[in-house]
Amino acid sequence: MDAQGQESFREFVAGRSSALLKTAVLLSGGDRHAAEDLLQNALIKAAGRWHRIDEPEAYVRQVLYRQQISRWRLKWRRREVSVAELPEEGTDDGDGAAAAELRLVMRGALARLTARQRTVLVLRYFEDLPEADVARILGCSVGTVRSTTHRSLARLRALAPELAALGPADAEREPSRDYSPVEVRP
Repeated sequence: MDAQGQESFREFVAGRSSALLKTAVLLSGGDRHAAEDLLQNALIKAAGRWHRIDEPEAYVRQVLYRQQISRWRLKWRRREVSVAELPEEGTDDGDGAAAAELRLVMRGALARLTARQRTVLVLRYFEDLPEADVARILGCSVGTVRSTTHRSLARLRALAPELAALGPADAEREPSRDYSPVEVRP
């Protein structure tokens, strides 16, 4: 890599590494060390092809996703990571304590999902990708993405019922029970 390429790579890493690390932390289930390893490997791959990459952030994110897929497709399983107990519910004193508590509960719940479930949820809801893009990235069908998303959300709700207490009002959280006919137009 020439001097100009090195400088542009350094600028990219300095400017985008924190956002990319957030994605990597979510993909790794809250394990910051694994996330740092994931991001570092993605950046190493990007550095080797830097002069040929048109959209660096898209490239690095794609490498992150694919590396995470490779990790959960491995035949051996990693050791289970021990985590501290979730904090007790507290009141929001206006200092963001409720938001911090929500993040801790969500991180703990995500860590208890399988890597595949966590990856699908991160791509769908954190990265806000449509189902077709998630299917393309993961190399599966849209139906698989839909069913995995459905099962992952159900398991997340079962693993962390305390999320309901921290979430929006009951009316927004409860699914509609209105089974009246609806007109569907093509």
